[in-house]
Amino acid sequence: MRRDLMDILACPVCKSPLLLAAEPEDVDDIVTGTLRCPDCPQTYPIVDGIPNLLPPSMRQ
Repeated sequence: MRRDLMDILACPVCKSPLLLAAEPEDVDDIVTGTLRCPDCPQTYPIVDGIPNLLPPSMRQ
């Protein structure tokens, strides 16, 4: 995932901006990590550079 996408990503549940917690990180690319919503208790994984922004009820 490109770091500049953080400017447009929002929580699909409450529409708040998301916070990034990246693990191994390049300057511009995020391969693995978590997006966390500061307003509701939702977290969204980033795996192989792809954020999974499905609402929790739709993830399997």
